[in-house]
Amino acid sequence: MSRFLSDEWIGELGRALETGIDLGTGTDGVALTVQQIVTGTRDGEVAYCVVIDHDRAHVIPGRAATPDVTFTQDYATAAAISAGGESAQSAFMTGRLRLGGDVSVLLDHQEALARLTDLFAVVRSTTTY
Repeated sequence: MSRFLSDEWIGELGRALETGIDLGTGTDGVALTVQQIVTGTRDGEVAYCVVIDHDRAHVIPGRAATPDVTFTQDYATAAAISAGGESAQSAFMTGRLRLGGDVSVLLDHQEALARLTDLFAVVRSTTTY
């Protein structure tokens, strides 16, 4: 079990992505960085990035120099989304999740992002909040 947003948890996300998954033909030529910023944690602000590089993906701790998209939310919102108790769309519509950057890339790469979500479900099952 790892604590949500801890260094160990971010490492587990990365290992989940390094299992050899093929993100699909829709990611040929795609280079995409999605940054997550979570405020109000017991460790202060926590940031990490999911990087899609063609048909592979990995996670890096901290902020990216030039993310394509940034999600910013407080701890309670991030935990609810991660645990599956709330959708990102709902949090966005109520103003608790803010988006920055080129939001159109989310629509352009829905299939690859959905595959990442499936992989993260494995980590979710061993996460404490």
